Amino acid sequence: MKRTILLLILASLSFACHEDPDDNTTPLASIAFNFTHHWDDTLINSTNLQTEIVTNENGEVISMSRIRYLVSRFQLINTSGDVYTFDGYKFTDVSDETTYNFTPEINNIPTGTYTLRFIWGFNEADNMDGAYQDLNTENWSWPANLGGGYHFLQFDGMYNVDTTASSPFNYHNGTARVSDGVFEQNFAVINLDTPILISSDASIEVKMNIAEFFKNPNTWDLNVLDTPLMPNYDAQKMMQENVMSVFTIGEISF
Repeated sequence: MKRTILLLILASLSFACHEDPDDNTTPLASIAFNFTHHWDDTLINSTNLQTEIVTNENGEVISMSRIRYLVSRFQLINTSGDVYTFDGYKFTDVSDETTYNFTPEINNIPTGTYTLRFIWGFNEADNMDGAYQDLNTENWSWPANLGGGYHFLQFDGMYNVDTTASSPFNYHNGTARVSDGVFEQNFAVINLDTPILISSDASIEVKMNIAEFFKNPNTWDLNVLDTPLMPNYDAQKMMQENVMSVFTIGEISF
């Protein structure tokens, strides 16, 4: 009788050890991010960046010569509030389409529904002088007398191009200089609340509407704020406010 009971116990343990491990495991998915760029409804890329003529919210007719920007600290947050943080940062040059995509090296996450959060520029901990060789090569440093670290954005062009008195603008964003030797962190936390359903390996489109830099909540008057803007504290804080509406979620590709 004792032998029979022992055999039953062993059989039960053997069955338990051979259960399919996937029965209680959520599948994992690998994530990539694809940034696209628009002026309202017009796609902007390497082919038309320097030829497209657009009109900003204040009525200035402008051309664009350069748009480069930095984002970092990508996070996906699921419906339970669990946060999945991806290493690395993304430097984008709109004239170079090879820079549009960002695939973190280690990025497997459980399938499910998420929202996206990332940092515009670098936060205070990451924004260290000379720390990133690839950014140094791009001459991306922010001047030490303005707070140091790195640019968040370089957006250059001409305005009033429909007149004989066109002028340059340099919409450059980074650390805000309050006064001599006094600086204020000027990064922004971008929260995109559109639900993102991840059912397998996916590429998430993040859309930049360039027009929003001049639109919301501050209508930008290039006749007043064109250049230089880097040492202008009020201009830097207005840029920080306006970037909050620049990004939206686009298509999810599997």
